[in-house]
Amino acid sequence: MMDTKLIGNKIAEARKRIKISQAELAQRLFISPQAVGKWERGESIPDIFTFNRLAEILGVDLNYFSDTFSSGAIESAEAPSAARQPAAPLTGKEDNKPGWDMSGGNWVDADFSGLKNLHEKFAYANMRNCKFIGAEMSGLLLKSNMIDGCDFSGSDMNGSQIQHAHLTGNGFTNCSLQAAAFSDTHIKGCNFSGADLTGAIFRSCALQKSVMEEAVLNRTAFNNTSFADLIFQGRLEDCSFDNCGFSRVTFRNTILVNTFFKGRSLKQITFIDCQTDRMTYEFLKNGKANLNGITLLTT
Repeated sequence: MMDTKLIGNKIAEARKRIKISQAELAQRLFISPQAVGKWERGESIPDIFTFNRLAEILGVDLNYFSDTFSSGAIESAEAPSAARQPAAPLTGKEDNKPGWDMSGGNWVDADFSGLKNLHEKFAYANMRNCKFIGAEMSGLLLKSNMIDGCDFSGSDMNGSQIQHAHLTGNGFTNCSLQAAAFSDTHIKGCNFSGADLTGAIFRSCALQKSVMEEAVLNRTAFNNTSFADLIFQGRLEDCSFDNCGFSRVTFRNTILVNTFFKGRSLKQITFIDCQTDRMTYEFLKNGKANLNGITLLTT
């Protein structure tokens, strides 16, 4: 059983070490200052996802919160999520694009729609209700972000890296996410309808209550990823689901070609009016999927 008093003391100690108030910590976590106060008094503790974000902000390892970790082992270096100054613009000799670094900030109701050259870092930043509609964001780095209610519709996010992030209620409709890499990221209530996920990879992620209808899934790889309350619709080709977990997942009016399924049980997948080639059919049968609702494609 976790010692809530001990954890509260450690949160307070690490917060004071980086010289931020309870209110500032709460703002970065998108929670109330009262919740932080309850943690530090030992009346409650963060959930597992908040613990991850909290560790990033405080500049500590998750082991720091255990009862076997010595508080004297904290490094005195500045926490990685401390606000950074924007990088100085490039001289223009190497590149005409400004060298912005948007990391470490809190962005609320900002509108970056249609803007170009937004491919710089937003690492360790919180974003709520921001707009990036039609923005040029290729090569974007999102790391340890809390992103809530933002709209990326129609934006160019090709080659982006989304790591250790929490994405809730965001819109990626008709967004280009070719060769994007999602890792250790929790995705809930997001809409990927019409998004181009060609060559994208999801590694050790959780996708819940999200929509993948008519998304372009070609050479898209899902590794060690869990799916819950999710609907796929459209065409999947040369995709892979390797050691993934499924709970209340539906493939509706979907064509699956050369799509690989391996690992955990596929019994909680429902297929409605779907078609597969022989190879995909055999992968599904081997995983004990319910094959009702699937017909074989004619060659």
